[in-house]
Amino acid sequence: MSSLRSRTAPDAGRVSVFIAVAIIGVVAAFGAAVDATGQLRTLMRADNIAAEAARAAGQGIDIDAVAEGGQHRVSQARAAQYASEYLATAGHDLPGSAWSVAPSSDGTAVDITVQLTYELRILGMFGVPDPRVTGTSTAVLVTGT
Repeated sequence: MSSLRSRTAPDAGRVSVFIAVAIIGVVAAFGAAVDATGQLRTLMRADNIAAEAARAAGQGIDIDAVAEGGQHRVSQARAAQYASEYLATAGHDLPGSAWSVAPSSDGTAVDITVQLTYELRILGMFGVPDPRVTGTSTAVLVTGT
């Protein structure tokens, strides 16, 4: 009978500590997977927004240069205006986002850079700061003869 009593005696809590540590590890792995996927989606979104804004900015051709000498190049002012109008009209002028327009030195291409912040869903609860992602795209002027 004494052996039966020793088996029913309460444990020292070793299993409870193991379960607590294991659950923390599982939650951390799950959080990393969820937030990494969300960050990747945000990066893809930033790339897509940059591509569309570059297409819009590429329409800002310097009309005076074409009329005077037949040079096809992008007007920096018009490119920035068209990109800004696209971002505002399409609803991509988001709080916490940033973008820039940079025509190439010869004016035949426009580079757009879009930065978005991904709000961490799970890891943010543990004090991990929200990451910023950057999407870039280039629109190149193509002229026919």
